[in-house]
Amino acid sequence: MKLVKWLLAIMLTLVVGITVYLTMFFDLNNFKPQIVDAVKKQTGRDLQITDDLSWSVFPSLGIKLGGISLSNPENFTPASMLDVNEAVANVALMPLFSQQIEVELLKLDGLTLNLVTQKNGETSFDGLTGEGASNTQAPSASKDTKAAMSLQTLDIGGVALTNTNINLIDMATNTTQTFSLKSFTLGEFSLGKLADFAYEFSAALPDMAVTSSGKGQLKIDQALKQVTINDFIMSHKAQGDSLPNQLVTADMTTQVVMALDAKTIELQLTKLSAMDIAATGNIKVNYANSIPKIVMSLDAGDIDVDALFPPQENQAETSSTDSEAAQGVEPDLSVFNTIDANVKLSAKSIKVSNLLTQNWQLNMAINKGVLTLSSLTADLYEGKLALTAKLDGRKAVPTYQFEKVLTGVNIRPLLKDAAEVDLLSGKASFQVKGNGFSLIPEKLKQNLDAAGQFEVSDGSLYGVNIPQMIRSAQQKLQGDLSADNKEELKTDFTSLTGSFSIKDAVVTNPDLAMASPLIRLKGNGLANIATETLDYSLTTSVVGSLVGQGEGVDESLKGVDIPVTIKGTFQDPKFGIDTKALLEGQFKDEADKAKEKLKEGLFKKLGI
Repeated sequence: MKLVKWLLAIMLTLVVGITVYLTMFFDLNNFKPQIVDAVKKQTGRDLQITDDLSWSVFPSLGIKLGGISLSNPENFTPASMLDVNEAVANVALMPLFSQQIEVELLKLDGLTLNLVTQKNGETSFDGLTGEGASNTQAPSASKDTKAAMSLQTLDIGGVALTNTNINLIDMATNTTQTFSLKSFTLGEFSLGKLADFAYEFSAALPDMAVTSSGKGQLKIDQALKQVTINDFIMSHKAQGDSLPNQLVTADMTTQVVMALDAKTIELQLTKLSAMDIAATGNIKVNYANSIPKIVMSLDAGDIDVDALFPPQENQAETSSTDSEAAQGVEPDLSVFNTIDANVKLSAKSIKVSNLLTQNWQLNMAINKGVLTLSSLTADLYEGKLALTAKLDGRKAVPTYQFEKVLTGVNIRPLLKDAAEVDLLSGKASFQVKGNGFSLIPEKLKQNLDAAGQFEVSDGSLYGVNIPQMIRSAQQKLQGDLSADNKEELKTDFTSLTGSFSIKDAVVTNPDLAMASPLIRLKGNGLANIATETLDYSLTTSVVGSLVGQGEGVDESLKGVDIPVTIKGTFQDPKFGIDTKALLEGQFKDEADKAKEKLKEGLFKKLGI
């Protein structure tokens, strides 16, 4: 018992002795000139410590610094690289003897960091590390790491970072980006236990302003190998002219697990709400390799891309030169070389350019500079869409290939929504396979090489009533100039089929065929994608009565081939008819009637 008392007395005496020595005989401020000179020799920078340095020894060992400033290199603006208003660190003294660290307080206030990049490429970091710095520091860091790994406990009473500002100044572009950490607080922390944390952050970028706040619970395991963040709730807001509607807001709730030994991060998105889009999913990142591998799976609701990027009515006018330059530059896809990702996306509906698709299922990968869309399926206007594609960004001019299949699609609303074209209705099946190079809009049209086929059943061709057009022309040829088109301008058909090829921005359709109860139509034509013009030459054969309902049967044009043309544009096609064929058909009918009369008269004379 006496031995214990003696040990406690000796330890108390030792602590008191250290306290008296440090506070009365060991003045930190005496070392300020030496510290300043050492920094000057090592870096060539000026270090200023305007406030007195102070110790705290019992019950915690601590130090308080204030008024610290470190200069930028000569002729840099601003002159100061680093400013610190106050820094405080207090560590419980007694647990140190048992390899236990109990940090009572870590506080940093008013840190300002000005990082400048000059036009010649010089930066604020130049000269901060002297020769041999890496050789002398590496062993020390290794020892510190080994010591940290053998700690029995690490307890922190609290951490507070306030009023921290980082300014990134680029003199070449004359831009400044400011990142401000208004506050970061960590509550009572111990290894293996959850600790509350919160932050407030903002950034002023050249084209937008960003604010973010969040809170959650942090846990680090005893082995210092796994970091867990539970119920991490974040709110973000970005404002700028380049953003959709000049404002983007996002709220997120996630669970994060970081395995430091395996170098993996896993995020479980329990809630993601951004720009009226709601989603859940998970993201896994393996950063063991030079290019991190990302595996992402997202499940979203309704996505209206048109609402996110509405047309700008008061868009600033740009010169034609700038416009042509922008269109003449290939997009830089070199970023594909730095990505290794697999993405799965499902969505209830997606609306793009007024085109509505539902029940999206997408599988996509980016690896070694190539984006591969292995599968995209969706419901499209009562039908189905299936698409595969590949985009190769390894060269300056990207190349691509694709295959698309549509089945059972209601074609009329699709054409209206996609291209504002009201030309065709019916149930359509469509297949196309192609490839090309260049993503510049005009060159994309010119360099596309594709082929496919289509079939439309039980539909109508809008803008023309071919039977009525033939009947009206026939009546006018017979002298009835009052004949006019009073019926709806559409031609019903039971089937419309054909194949096509696309090259040099021209769609060639060599075998268009249409069948209906009244007529048969076949022929060929061209559709110019660049000019959006049509040029078709067709032949119509009459197989039924062309008269209106309830009228007598007129079969005078049966068997007569009548040329029909389609000219004009996609939005405004012009239909024409060859009246010469009608006239020849009419003469043929009159000649046949005369022959019949002559034949009947001859038979009578012969008594037959």
